[in-house]
Amino acid sequence: MCSFFFVIAEAKRQLIAAGFHLLKENEKWDLQPGGRYFFTRNMSSLVAFAIGKKYSIGNGFHVIAAHTDSPCLKLKPKSASTKSGYLMVNVQTYGGGLWHTWFDRDLSVAGRVILRADDGSFLHRLVKITRPLLRVPTLAIHLNRTVNQDGFKPNLETHLIPLLATKTENATADSTEKSNVSSSKDVHHQLLLKILSDELSCKIEDIVSVELNICDTQPSCLGGANNEFIFSGRLDNLASSFCGLRALVDSCALPEDLSNENSIRMIALFDNEEVGSDSCQGAGAPTMFEAMRRITDCLSHQSAGETDFARAIRNSFLVSADMAHGVHPNFIDKHEEHHRPELQKGLVIKHNANQRYATSGITSFLFKEVARLHSLPTQDFVVRNDMGCGSTIGPILAAGVGIRTVDCGIAQLSMHSVREICGKEDVDIAYKHFKAFYQSFSSIDRKLNVD
Repeated sequence: MCSFFFVIAEAKRQLIAAGFHLLKENEKWDLQPGGRYFFTRNMSSLVAFAIGKKYSIGNGFHVIAAHTDSPCLKLKPKSASTKSGYLMVNVQTYGGGLWHTWFDRDLSVAGRVILRADDGSFLHRLVKITRPLLRVPTLAIHLNRTVNQDGFKPNLETHLIPLLATKTENATADSTEKSNVSSSKDVHHQLLLKILSDELSCKIEDIVSVELNICDTQPSCLGGANNEFIFSGRLDNLASSFCGLRALVDSCALPEDLSNENSIRMIALFDNEEVGSDSCQGAGAPTMFEAMRRITDCLSHQSAGETDFARAIRNSFLVSADMAHGVHPNFIDKHEEHHRPELQKGLVIKHNANQRYATSGITSFLFKEVARLHSLPTQDFVVRNDMGCGSTIGPILAAGVGIRTVDCGIAQLSMHSVREICGKEDVDIAYKHFKAFYQSFSSIDRKLNVD
């Protein structure tokens, strides 16, 4: 997927095709045991859930949470610029990308636009230009003789600007007139807007706003001598999002799949994880927990009391699914000696004593027990003591209301590169593990009493 907007659009399509009912956050909900529902926010985050037919107030939610965003380049509000006879597109970096991997790639744009309709209303449309449209060229080694010794260290403000075309007289005029007007027509190149309008079958003047990111045009593919690898952009974290979504859909595809379920199965896909999650559509917002309370209220046919919702949270369990660092054969020493996850060896359970991951001894055991009962492999990961540790949405959600959480992920290489690698078998294992979690966690959880 070239943009998180397209991720949610595809998830929405799959959910509707599977019989889930679309809800609106600003409308009244009518929920029933055995029902399957979902809603989106900002078309970049989504919550979907299936209610067990034996659900009773105070029972828990079994949740898989992932994120839809990945490091990328985004168009600045005023993207049009010219340099030395070229039309350039000004961009800002989003997240912590390996930005050197974006050089010399066949790039394009994708995202959403707002269109003005003939009746004066506004339309939300997604757009993707599939052909190579942009490129960030590297400087020839003849002009940078020491690059291989000193390292490639581009200035992200001045060197990471994609070129769109060679400058024409019309483009020069368009970029100099009405410089103080903030319409899309004046702040983005007319040539770019023409390409977008052709794709959308609209007039340039109908485009009133754009929210676009740069994307790689090379399709995902299988690779390796035995086709055992997946080569793709945005594996972090679309692989987790895909596995979680399919696991939910397939775990309740038949009417009888929910007949003995006394909990609620849920998936939450959030935006903005790569920049801290502090947004309306990120995991830092109370989206998921507001949905949980609202579901509890609807099913109790009244406003659920604090104790009802508190009991539901105490009975709930969250799987924070985000890609994991597989051991790199050329940089083995970057991994702790006894925790070196391998590709094709199953989901990686992430541990950190300083709570950069939310996994505890209890949550790790329960999630591994799901795997054991279904003969699925798992691995463990901790970062070296002399290295910093990344984090996920797991600690954010766990701390939000105190929900039990395990952090896990598919092992991969080249994380945050424009082109990443993971094992084909691991995607299948993750899907099976997540599906088994939905189908069997209720029976596993009731066997362990901690408090």
